[in-house]
Amino acid sequence: MLARVLPYTALQFARAVVMPNLDPPIQTVADAARYREEILAALPASSEFEPLMTLYLTNSTTVDEIVAAAQSPFVVGVKFYPMGATTNSAHGVDGLSGLVPVLECLERTGLPLLVHGESTSKTCDVFDRERVFLNQTLRPMIEDFEGLRVVFEHITTEEAAAFVSESPERIAATITPQHLLLNRNAIFEGGLRPHHYCLPVLKRERDREALVAAATGGGPSFFLGTDSAPHQRTKKESACGCAGIFSAPVAIEAYAEAFHRAGAIAKLEAFASFHGPDYYRRPRNTDRIRLDRSEWKGPDSVGTGDDAVEVFWREQSFQYRLTEPDGAAQT
Repeated sequence: MLARVLPYTALQFARAVVMPNLDPPIQTVADAARYREEILAALPASSEFEPLMTLYLTNSTTVDEIVAAAQSPFVVGVKFYPMGATTNSAHGVDGLSGLVPVLECLERTGLPLLVHGESTSKTCDVFDRERVFLNQTLRPMIEDFEGLRVVFEHITTEEAAAFVSESPERIAATITPQHLLLNRNAIFEGGLRPHHYCLPVLKRERDREALVAAATGGGPSFFLGTDSAPHQRTKKESACGCAGIFSAPVAIEAYAEAFHRAGAIAKLEAFASFHGPDYYRRPRNTDRIRLDRSEWKGPDSVGTGDDAVEVFWREQSFQYRLTEPDGAAQT
């Protein structure tokens, strides 16, 4: 799967923050180094794509490992998954009480904590999981650790957008293309749509509108994060389907579509290319991509048959298309 989908990300982006929720998870700097080498080996020969690695926070993560991660030239953060919240999160955290020394070390080193923000309580409604996590876990953690840098990953609600907007600059958020373009009605349009199922799930229209306002508002605390997640068709179209939307082949065009619809296409460059590297304290890229105004439809899938991976926004039109510097369309 890595070999199949990596070229699409590398074509659109010069670098990406790589999630650690593999099976087994990426828990140490040594794990991350091995995974990074696998990614580099799978790249097209001419690609200069840079994978930015993360470690998977578990109840057994040590202070020494955090120090090593902070000193690594290729590890940029530590990912916090509540246990059972999303794909391959069985190794996630089941409480923060035993992780105080680790969080204090993150605070001292400035290494960001990247948070999948959902409550996993069995009594919590699936559409309230982000709000409950925000109020019960994230707010207290940020208050208790006053120097902790946190990226609230793939936010989905009006409350999360407001929280990040009102927080100090050490708190940031990523927003996916699907949460900018779709609301929860898309999951049930004409029947059950498993390829629109992701975690956190799509939310209400007012939430989508709030996310669009945050993304297009120019605030440096909001930036691009696709959360692109490929799953074979048989794993999506099943009695218990996988969560995840594969957007990599059309990611920048999907963001451009959302910004275009909001009348804010001029704000896309900062959201996509400036705010993220500034937050991660990395230099902005100097190379550029080009998007031309051209109505087109993206591919339906990568691969064929049961082994195919369906691509986001299939059968829908985009208003912008990534092109080569000489004007030739990317394929």
